[in-house]
Amino acid sequence: MQDVLMTSMKLRYFKQQMFFAVVRLSALLIALALGGIIAYIVVNGISAISWDFLTLPPTDSMTKGGIMPAILGTLYLTIGAIAVALPLGVASAIYLTEYAKQGKFVRLVRIGINCLAGVPSVVFGLFGLGFFVVFLHFGSCILSGALTLGILVLPTIIGASEEALKSVPQTFREASLSLGVSKWQTIYKIVLPTALPGILTGSILGIGRAAGETAPIMFTAAAFFTAKLPGSIFDEVMALPYHVYVLATAGTHIEQTRPIQYGTVLVLVGLVLGVNLIAIVIRSYVRKKKRW
Repeated sequence: MQDVLMTSMKLRYFKQQMFFAVVRLSALLIALALGGIIAYIVVNGISAISWDFLTLPPTDSMTKGGIMPAILGTLYLTIGAIAVALPLGVASAIYLTEYAKQGKFVRLVRIGINCLAGVPSVVFGLFGLGFFVVFLHFGSCILSGALTLGILVLPTIIGASEEALKSVPQTFREASLSLGVSKWQTIYKIVLPTALPGILTGSILGIGRAAGETAPIMFTAAAFFTAKLPGSIFDEVMALPYHVYVLATAGTHIEQTRPIQYGTVLVLVGLVLGVNLIAIVIRSYVRKKKRW
């Protein structure tokens, strides 16, 4: 009997070690693939990076000059998308988690949110074109692009925010309500601060997707070329993802602009990483403050 038990324990230990080995190997392969892609972009794009490249507009049929209008356009669209999606996403998650009666309707809403998260981005772009650009007469501009990108990342933010709110222990709510605090004050003062790091995680994911999308802004905001900076939210802008697409497919000197293409991709990756880093620092600060 003891021999059988020892054999069973050894078998379970072997299976556990095999599982850990597969997980470690998978993580290593993902890290190597990501490192290889970044290294390839850096090697091919670092030669194009200069002060003029970052501060000047494109010139000579976009074969020379810089990408300043595209950098600012990407920032405008990304910040606008998060400004639209974050309040709506958090408010929707609060309603679904704290106020809505759990039943068939809420299940259908959650299924719809999950379905929207898997819809191709070009579908959101066509929706933005039909609704914001044509129906509401906003035209192709920053506002239309930001609203479209906001809707695009909304399911991600709702899902992350809802999970963050669910992770707050129910005893926190019960203790607050037992002291005579209203439900909204409990949510605002207790639940939201506790769930804020998780909500910021969803925002970070949304920022990365909004900054790198091409199809939605192609129909709603992005200009093929403009040397001037936008003066209002109703102006078109250049954007880094669309600029890469134009240089790689629609330019007249594709091979000549190859270093500019890689340089633009490198700047886009750096911009996304920089914005995400800021969000991560804010999340870490919130976590430390909550521990205090």
